[in-house]
Amino acid sequence: MSDAAPQTDRTYESAVGRLEEIIARLDSGEAELRETLALCAEAKGLIVFCRDELTEVSGALTELGLDDLVESLDAREP
Repeated sequence: MSDAAPQTDRTYESAVGRLEEIIARLDSGEAELRETLALCAEAKGLIVFCRDELTEVSGALTELGLDDLVESLDAREP
């Protein structure tokens, strides 16, 4: 029933795409009770995956110190 890529091949973009498919299916009103339950469970896993990806990328961006670089460049402007 799930069209989600295996976790090892999953990307943030593919997870968001699958979430959009799930939302469309749920919004259609055509999903039966058990399918709705399965879709909600899959969506929860995808949301957790996306959250973790965003957290990891955010941490990596912070480590790059881009905010500090922007501040130092702004301070140099006349």
